[in-house]
Amino acid sequence: MRDEGITDRPAVRPRVGVVGLGAMGLGMARSLRAAGHDVAVHDLRPEVAEDFAEAGGTAYATTGDLAAAVDVLVGVVVNAAQVESVLFGAEGAADRLRPGAVFVMCSTVDPGWSEELEARLAERGVLYLDAPISGGAARAATGELTMMTSGSAAAYELADPFLEAMSSTVYRLGDRAGLGSKVKIVNQLLAGVHIAAAAEAMALGIKAGVPAEALYEVITHSAGNSWMFENRMAHVLAGDYTPLSAVDIFVKDLGLVLDAARPERFPLPLAATAHQMFLQASASGFGREDDSAVIKIFPGVDLPKAEG
Repeated sequence: MRDEGITDRPAVRPRVGVVGLGAMGLGMARSLRAAGHDVAVHDLRPEVAEDFAEAGGTAYATTGDLAAAVDVLVGVVVNAAQVESVLFGAEGAADRLRPGAVFVMCSTVDPGWSEELEARLAERGVLYLDAPISGGAARAATGELTMMTSGSAAAYELADPFLEAMSSTVYRLGDRAGLGSKVKIVNQLLAGVHIAAAAEAMALGIKAGVPAEALYEVITHSAGNSWMFENRMAHVLAGDYTPLSAVDIFVKDLGLVLDAARPERFPLPLAATAHQMFLQASASGFGREDDSAVIKIFPGVDLPKAEG
């Protein structure tokens, strides 16, 4: 007997679609293609989707057209509002995904909203995976993301080959939506605090007269090192604030962290301070720069300049 909810699955090999070809989504789509999957795509910038399709795959003009052509739709957009637009906007996907198809939601969102989305899609016969991602653009491009997932067995059954192609590790955290997003919230608390602390430490060392290169070398070989210090302060050394993950992303994500804790009356003093630091950076005009630009909020620090 087949599992309920996948009775309409076609006999042919399932097809995957990716909506949102930013730094993460484009790498994920390329990883799917490299794994031999037939990949369909859509992006608000038609030229980006067409460029992807030229090397193999199909670009669709609307999210609705894309949804109608695939069995698994992977959403790689910035926030819940953009997911709402993808699914329920004027050219939305929710009503054009076939019964038994799966929507894989990779954004960082409020866990309660993710739980509600599962129910809304179920009303249309569409399966759902709560599947936030971590690892950055470089790991997305090599299919080495970490995916924090939760959802039904039927959703996993159809989506598994695509999850494996996009990631090095797929954590199955439960059989209902929301658990993946809860773990991602905790991850973002740590990531934001670590970046803010790394920037504060680097700024202090430079202000105190320590050469930035020497400070970076010592800390990255000492107990105070963290992955975020090593990764993000390398951007500061290079004077390169081209956004891989922007300041405004952490304004959003740390805001979600604080929102998730408030109903529990759970204090988050470090997350709150880091959130204020990113807010200050955004208000100072650095919101679209790399999140390492939070270091620019410290006065009187002569930061390294980009060469040339």
